[in-house]
Amino acid sequence: MKKVLFICFAILATSCQGQNTNSEAKKEVKTNVVVHEEYSGVEPTKPEATEFYEPVVPKVNPKNDKGVPSDAIVLFNGSNLDNWISAKDSTEAKWHLNEDGSMTVKDKFGDIQTKQNFGDVQLHIEWRSPAEVQRDGQNRANSGVFLSGIYEVQVLDNNDNATYVNGQVASIYKQHTPLAMASVASGEWNIYDIVYHAPEFNAEGLKIKSGTLTVMHNGILVQDHVEIKGTTPYIGWPKNPAHGKGPLRLQDHGDNSRVSYRNIWVREL
Repeated sequence: MKKVLFICFAILATSCQGQNTNSEAKKEVKTNVVVHEEYSGVEPTKPEATEFYEPVVPKVNPKNDKGVPSDAIVLFNGSNLDNWISAKDSTEAKWHLNEDGSMTVKDKFGDIQTKQNFGDVQLHIEWRSPAEVQRDGQNRANSGVFLSGIYEVQVLDNNDNATYVNGQVASIYKQHTPLAMASVASGEWNIYDIVYHAPEFNAEGLKIKSGTLTVMHNGILVQDHVEIKGTTPYIGWPKNPAHGKGPLRLQDHGDNSRVSYRNIWVREL
């Protein structure tokens, strides 16, 4: 009987020792949790100690009477090209205005850009390739949306039309391949919703912080806060010239691309 009791006691002691060890391990793990540097001192014990009520968040009507956010700047609503100029010589923009409230690239006229310059923005823009398919590769409905007039989000009809993937539709041209190909059928309207944070430069003109781009293509995340490595040239490496705010530029690729745009607005961030 004594032998049985001794064995039971030994098992119980071992079990308790294991529990203590696990408990100590849990405590050790808990004490190793790193708190963000913003939070210091004695941890609050009441919920109101970590609540704040200012600054008051501004209210935005997501769709005002124009169908766009109430704090947005409408750059093109289909009625005129008053907000746009030639990117080449700052003369009047002469792309085609269409009865359906869109505009179409005027072949050989060149790029157009906004009169107004922007820094960080949320951009909404809709574009359409022609329903009648012509050419292939990079010569099929090629255009582009340039942030700060420098960094290109590619516009291209890639439906049954393969090309280099860092130059396909919704790529950050020659830098970032999209996470998915989310185009609608040729001739239907595509939607880009873009969040752009411009790079930062010091007084000597050296880049101290890279810009970033997030792109939703027809509601699908295709560029996830990617780093802008520099300019987006057809030939050569990305460069990083110092710049401040810049225009939104739309590309005439020069191959009778016939790309159309509509419903363009930005929210300054």
